[in-house]
Amino acid sequence: MTTVLGGSMRAGRPVVTFTIIGMCVVSFLLQLVPGLGWTDRWLFWPAGGATEPWRFLTVAFLHSTGMLLHIAFNMYALYITGQFLEPLLGRVRFAVLCALSAIGGSVGFLLFAGLPGPFGVSWMQGTVGASGMVFGLFGAMLPVLRRLGRSAGPILVLLAINGVLGFVVPSIAWQAHLGGLVTGLAVGSAFAFAPRRAQGLIGVAAPAGMLVILVLAAIVKYESMLGAALAALSY
Repeated sequence: MTTVLGGSMRAGRPVVTFTIIGMCVVSFLLQLVPGLGWTDRWLFWPAGGATEPWRFLTVAFLHSTGMLLHIAFNMYALYITGQFLEPLLGRVRFAVLCALSAIGGSVGFLLFAGLPGPFGVSWMQGTVGASGMVFGLFGAMLPVLRRLGRSAGPILVLLAINGVLGFVVPSIAWQAHLGGLVTGLAVGSAFAFAPRRAQGLIGVAAPAGMLVILVLAAIVKYESMLGAALAALSY
């Protein structure tokens, strides 16, 4: 049997949600080990992602060691959204949504690299956190709630508050939030509004298409960086 969104009905706890939370907690503890260099090994920074693409995903399992509220908020948000989305989407599609949202957050951060003005970030600026993934889950909840005929008001209020905080608090990478949100909204919409007979096909095609878009966006950005660097050398 399947849910209204095409996910396989399973009894018990949301395994994927708890697994991701566990991985984040273990990773956070490893970040605290002196001399291990765990954070530097897996964080995302725009220039580094060009040669070490796994950083686009692994950054989601790291958090600021100087602010416990960072991991606490993200894990609580993941717990709440996962409890709702994982049973509806099924374990595989929920895991894919999480991964794509995390990657989308990193791509969002990358796209602002090197831009002038207050919205730009440095090519060498590092970022950590599951916020891109969490905002992707928030984004996915909007079409899912609409599909179920339920109010999305609390999610919209939460997004608005965090959107304002992203511009007020300097340490928040709102660019990653935006990238994750857009990614989750797009994939979640595909899952939510797929016709019943096409849910299986769209459940594969939509994530694959989004992955292609994210990869192409990153490639275009890196090519523009290379072009600018070559142009600078020619002078």
